[in-house]
Amino acid sequence: MALTLTACGDAQDELQQWIEQQRREVKPNVTPLSPPKKFNPQAYLAGAGVEPFSTQKLTVAIKQESRQPNSLLAAEINRRKEPLEAYPLDSMAMVGSVTKQGRPYALLRVDNLLYQVKTGDYLGQNYGKVTKISETDVSLREIVQDAAGEWIERTSSLQLQERAR
Repeated sequence: MALTLTACGDAQDELQQWIEQQRREVKPNVTPLSPPKKFNPQAYLAGAGVEPFSTQKLTVAIKQESRQPNSLLAAEINRRKEPLEAYPLDSMAMVGSVTKQGRPYALLRVDNLLYQVKTGDYLGQNYGKVTKISETDVSLREIVQDAAGEWIERTSSLQLQERAR
């Protein structure tokens, strides 16, 4: 048993010598990091300018657009707003239709109030004008800006909402 322990001790010494030799021979090759670039702060000069999304800038642009003689928006800007133009179309629901004196009316629910709408009335926030009323939907013409900033007409509709039982 003593002989076995002596043999293990020699192997351990031999291993320690090999590790020391490897440490002396192998030199790590690490490339040094480049120093950080100097940061030069720049003053923000656009802070005093007009905010690009301000309502003031939008109002000026709409007024300039309305002065053009062939503009779709010219007639819409100069008329008096109707109460349902304060609400977006997605907050309105058509709940029925009636006919009075041969003229069709749509019944719209907005904020839990019921409104009667006839052809020619305005509703929605995009200058929507009711063009047709049927038993199941209200068709309207809206004036919106396209991607190029031009005012164009588009058609929208409100469908009859059936109540769940």
